[in-house]
Amino acid sequence: MKHLGILLSGRGSNFLAIADAMDRGQIEGADISIVISNRAEAAGIAAARARGLATQVIEARGRKRAEQDAEIVACLREHGVELVCLAGYMRLLSPEFIAAFPNAILNIHPSLLPSFPGLDAQAQALAYGVGISGCTVHFVDEQLDHGVIVLQRAVPVLQGDDEEALSARILEQEHLAYPEAISRVLSGNYAIVDRRYVARASQNAALIEEAK
Repeated sequence: MKHLGILLSGRGSNFLAIADAMDRGQIEGADISIVISNRAEAAGIAAARARGLATQVIEARGRKRAEQDAEIVACLREHGVELVCLAGYMRLLSPEFIAAFPNAILNIHPSLLPSFPGLDAQAQALAYGVGISGCTVHFVDEQLDHGVIVLQRAVPVLQGDDEEALSARILEQEHLAYPEAISRVLSGNYAIVDRRYVARASQNAALIEEAK
């Protein structure tokens, strides 16, 4: 059984999508060992408690990032977490946190990275007038919205879209993409070659062997 740790700051809709996918058997051989929030008032932490999951609030207010992250890392290790999933966690991770879980922290971002990293990605897409947006599940590294891409889903930008409408359609795809990406990573059936996530298949065997 693989143990997941969820970090969230708000409503936790992607956390709920992950939990629901587990209930449906779409993420096999895994459980959610701990849900951590940096905000006591986060709706997502209340939802986790309602599901009977272990939860922990580790406040960010008035604390240095490294100090808070060290406490989170200790909590994740205490619960045997092997894969960390950021689900609307609105705080940058310290280098020490990332080093504690190398290639084992996932995040989802509401754009087709590397386009429109950071906050307000949907507003950025509308301001640029792009015809296609979407979402990206990626490994977390020390740069913002920069790590190796695991999976992307495209969403058309429709004429007359505002930020709310586009965000809602992207979120629907996030709820499908994140569980699928988690399943891919937990399978171990891949390699990271340069900046590419390469699924393990016969046509990729030589490329994966080179990466070892």
